[in-house]
Amino acid sequence: MRDTLIPGLRHESRTIVTPAMLVPALAGQLPPFADMPAVLATAMMVGFVEATCIDLMRPHLDEGEHSVGIHIDMSHAAPTSAGSDLRAEVEVETVAGRILSFRVRAFDSAGPIGEGTHRRAVIRMSRFSEKIVERAGTATVGTGRPT
Repeated sequence: MRDTLIPGLRHESRTIVTPAMLVPALAGQLPPFADMPAVLATAMMVGFVEATCIDLMRPHLDEGEHSVGIHIDMSHAAPTSAGSDLRAEVEVETVAGRILSFRVRAFDSAGPIGEGTHRRAVIRMSRFSEKIVERAGTATVGTGRPT
């Protein structure tokens, strides 16, 4: 992680809300969402905000580094329909070792739709991949016992 990743850095991203980003589109994996209103899914809003944080961090990371989300606390206060403009604004608030805290906000064409905080940890991809393999080795399938 480079010393250029400091509090005060800001980034903004924009996109158009597509039907795939609406709550009923989640029903393929999560059936209870099938009959919900056709509005921007909270999960998609959160994912868009996380992607904006990743974009902010990317030029400040060393080769072999990336980041993972470790906490999100965000409101979702207004419905957004397909075709609306979606914008995320993020700002680095603190850098504590490899943990970054962000102030995050989301807007649609009509105004604010959500705000909160998000934390990301800078990881070394090689080491993180090893942890994934270790955890997979202790996975359980239905019985509560390792497979």
